[in-house]
Amino acid sequence: MPKVTIDGVSIEVEAGTTILNAARKIGGDLVPPAMCYYSKLKGSGGKCRVCLVEISKGSEANPNPMPKLQASCCTPIADGMEVKNMTSQKVQDMRKGVVEFLLINHPLDCPICDQAGECDLQNLGFDYGAQTTRYQEGRRTFDKIDIGDKIQLHMTRCILCYRCTYVADQLTPHRDHGVLNRGDASEISTYISHAIDNDFSGNMIDVCPVGALTDKTFRFKSRVWFLKPYRAHRQCSHEKCNGQVDLWMFGNDVYRVTARKDEYHEVESFICNECRFDHKNKADWTIEGPRKLEKWSVINQGKYMKRTAEVNIDTEKALLLGRDQDRKRISMVAPEEAKKK
Repeated sequence: MPKVTIDGVSIEVEAGTTILNAARKIGGDLVPPAMCYYSKLKGSGGKCRVCLVEISKGSEANPNPMPKLQASCCTPIADGMEVKNMTSQKVQDMRKGVVEFLLINHPLDCPICDQAGECDLQNLGFDYGAQTTRYQEGRRTFDKIDIGDKIQLHMTRCILCYRCTYVADQLTPHRDHGVLNRGDASEISTYISHAIDNDFSGNMIDVCPVGALTDKTFRFKSRVWFLKPYRAHRQCSHEKCNGQVDLWMFGNDVYRVTARKDEYHEVESFICNECRFDHKNKADWTIEGPRKLEKWSVINQGKYMKRTAEVNIDTEKALLLGRDQDRKRISMVAPEEAKKK
């Protein structure tokens, strides 16, 4: 098998494997970020340019470096190839420029956006974003529209990754939406305001890397770091849905249902709209246990990482009524422990 070296770490992978997927097999910080590539959606990738890497050695047969940075999500590896990602200053400078470009028209909606806390662009902005903007022109704006009774499109936040169109192409019998217009007027929309109505349309929400597509049944109801994500499943009647989901709960209330995601925020298996929207009752599900989250996730803070010292607030007792009960509802409790209580 061909051997590739990424940031000094070597690995043998199957021929045809892309640099990004080879890096994911290694894992860790050397994995390039991706905003448009999705391993389960054919044809995705090559649009956001966030995953560009420097190829310092093309292969054993041709050891010359590639003169320009290459998109790791669609560049196959070659035997003896050497790649620089985090160790390349050129890549880091490029990534800062790409993030600045993505943020040019992106509104500062993080304080009110439902995607906050699990947003890939928010993570990139934290790592590579500048504190100020050099952009002085008017920003691109669009009106919010409903593209179904359960989904709202906030096009102003969209980065045109095309993931939602691939979901419609590959999971549903027909696609009612796509990219309209060209240049800075490009937008994801439906022709003549058609509503998107199919059994798997809700998966567009899960694949969206920003808050452009939101679940109207969850919109503005809670922040994700106040909820407890649990692995759960049910016997689903849809032949293409296995009923395996993540339940986002506060106490015994189910606030939202999403498909299960891996460490790269990609859906493990797509779920139907019935599981997503119609079963918000805890009794409808078999709880398997808490979902494992990334150590840096904002949802983890104060729950999974370490115990923090208790803080005694010197104030009137009347102001603290309900504080202990609320803390118990927010904190993560394993299902078997909850039954004991």
